[in-house]
Amino acid sequence: MRLMPLLKESIRSGTIASLAMMPVGFLLQQLGLRVGHYGPKFAALFFNEPTLVIQFVQHLLLGWISTLPLLLILLRLPRNISPLAMGAMYGLAYYVVVNSLALPLFFGDATPWQLGFSFIYPSVLVHLVFGISIGYTARKYVAREALNISH
Repeated sequence: MRLMPLLKESIRSGTIASLAMMPVGFLLQQLGLRVGHYGPKFAALFFNEPTLVIQFVQHLLLGWISTLPLLLILLRLPRNISPLAMGAMYGLAYYVVVNSLALPLFFGDATPWQLGFSFIYPSVLVHLVFGISIGYTARKYVAREALNISH
């Protein structure tokens, strides 16, 4: 596996997925549902008053980092498993591990599981969009790099 193409694809697919999830998140926020709850809290660990620009840059950086494991998974999968399905599973798993458990525990908050379904499904939906987007946008990269790995 070649490192530079992997990093470039992580930035490319991670940027697209990070942008794709935003309209869904904004719509859900307008409907009064909780999404994006930990973005400002996480940014506040590094900046006294994180501006929207800082939060957006953080969103992209986290998207790039979060894309990397899915790309590695996609590169190792048998070709008969859909990258879109794997992206959806990754998005769901990411939500469960990071957003529903790690972040609430780190910040001393109740988990969405304790708060109820209305605190779970909005963020699940956004993370499904994220994972599916990566599965879709990384298809050509995965096909190309899988050939390099097998040779």
